[in-house]
Amino acid sequence: MPDPMFKGVLPALVTPFRDGQVDEKAFVALVERQIAGGVHGLVPVGTTGESATLSHDEHRRVTELCIQTAAGRLPVVAGTGSNSTDEAIELTRHAKAVGCDAALIVTPYYNRPSQEGMYAHYAAIAEAVQIPILVYNVPGRTGVDISNDTLARLSKLPNIVGVKDATGDLARASQQRLMCGDDWTMLTGDDPTALGYLAHGGHGCISVTANVAPEQVSAFFNDAMGGQWQGALYGQDRLIRLHKALFSDASPSPTKFALAHLGLCAEDARLPITPASEASRKEVLAAMHDAGLI
Repeated sequence: MPDPMFKGVLPALVTPFRDGQVDEKAFVALVERQIAGGVHGLVPVGTTGESATLSHDEHRRVTELCIQTAAGRLPVVAGTGSNSTDEAIELTRHAKAVGCDAALIVTPYYNRPSQEGMYAHYAAIAEAVQIPILVYNVPGRTGVDISNDTLARLSKLPNIVGVKDATGDLARASQQRLMCGDDWTMLTGDDPTALGYLAHGGHGCISVTANVAPEQVSAFFNDAMGGQWQGALYGQDRLIRLHKALFSDASPSPTKFALAHLGLCAEDARLPITPASEASRKEVLAAMHDAGLI
């Protein structure tokens, strides 16, 4: 079988803020920590990076900072999605221009397009920008669910290379692998079910938890990809509480609290995301202890 274009763990990087502005120094340090922790790629300005509340200038700047900091050591997959096809094309063109290895493009949110509309959206972006594209399917956030049938059609376009599947539906993964072919890259966006996703033929995960525990999450994926399933199960058991805790309040506020507790950035988020609740903070700290982080 061909080697997938992307595999292992690719953290969905947070965007740190301080005094209402992007904290560029903290962001660079977070990227360096991820690289030192052994991750397999980097994903700036996705959902966890609060792309919905970044200005276009901030969005572009964070992408450029990630590329500059990575300096070719790891692939960079930038979030460039929008519910406006023209806007998604503009952001994807920028990602290509600054040297990103691929673009992660979420299904159009709020508009609730048909399957044909989603196909046309991705086909238009793929036609306009020659860069590898990962389709990001997260119906819990967007209100639409791109079907395996539509993904199979998209997989025939030369630069649509794979999916980030945040549905948590493991049966879908097996069906999609058979429908889209051996060269289709399959990444999950759901940390808690990543072990099962890999067993169903997936290649890796765009991970929230890796922000907080890059070494532990990287070790888990290295075990799973190497067929060391007992080691992977041990890693899963150590991390499962943290996977859940980081969504015990609106994301990414629990993740930013965890990073602040480790002294890595402020816990500031942009409204309408508010700081993690006291109950969430207690659960995050307990989960960090279970994972061996504190």
